[in-house]
Amino acid sequence: MSNDSTPILAASTVNHTVSDYLSCVQVVMVNTTLPANIGSAARAMHTMGLSRLTVVDPKLPIDETSVSHAAGGSELLSSALIAPTLESAIADCQLVFAASSRSRHLPRPVVTPTQAAKIMFDFIDKQSASSKDDSNANTLSAVTASKPNIAILFGREDRGLTNEELAYADYHIQIDANPAYPVLNVASAVQVIASFIFAYAQSHTQTADSLDTALSTTTQPMLDVHLRQQWDEPAITQQQLQQLTHRTTELMAQRVLADSENLKSLPSRLSRLGSRLQLDQKEYQLLSALIAKLAKD
Repeated sequence: MSNDSTPILAASTVNHTVSDYLSCVQVVMVNTTLPANIGSAARAMHTMGLSRLTVVDPKLPIDETSVSHAAGGSELLSSALIAPTLESAIADCQLVFAASSRSRHLPRPVVTPTQAAKIMFDFIDKQSASSKDDSNANTLSAVTASKPNIAILFGREDRGLTNEELAYADYHIQIDANPAYPVLNVASAVQVIASFIFAYAQSHTQTADSLDTALSTTTQPMLDVHLRQQWDEPAITQQQLQQLTHRTTELMAQRVLADSENLKSLPSRLSRLGSRLQLDQKEYQLLSALIAKLAKD
């Protein structure tokens, strides 16, 4: 329970529709091998109300097999963004999740799909409420310029996401599955996670009380994770977090606090620390000014 004197906005008082919430979420597929899987993922997204698809450096472009596997989701393929790098794909995201079937080096907090959905929508509510303090609008469409941007990363068909790619995420999503073989096809993983998000969106827009009651009876214990409160400044983007990580690493090497030739896990640890702190724009500016001053002196 927060001791902050600022009241936390209840989910039921934020007048968003299901589509309002889902429009803040984008699926990011990294370095896919088969165009058919992109189409199958688009179909899964369309079925569950998600409409934003980004494909990072695919080995083969979207083609006719993608369209045939997309079925009713072919429009998603037409509007899909093709990004050269993962960094560019998520540069303006404030919250990033990664689908992962196993723990990795320097892991992030691991959440279930339902827990991930709760974190997403609480984040959207609080960010949107901050953006609308001086507005009488009741929907996210009125504040499109400051609309929260959330990404869910999905990896390659054969080996998923690398440790470096997983390090970009604030949370890792794991799907309960047969422990002897917990690996899903990438399109199937998109379908499962998207279905939990859609189901949560429907409950979330009805009543927060009934949702909390349902979650309290689940057999899966809720993890101790930190959620952003209703702060006075927007959250920093993933690009800003990586810039801060890079500049801090350079400063530590300059001050001989780290060996520039043997950084090991330092950048990943700094990135994880930044995710945990959940910096806002003003805090980012303060830290940037401090690093610049220290680097100059």
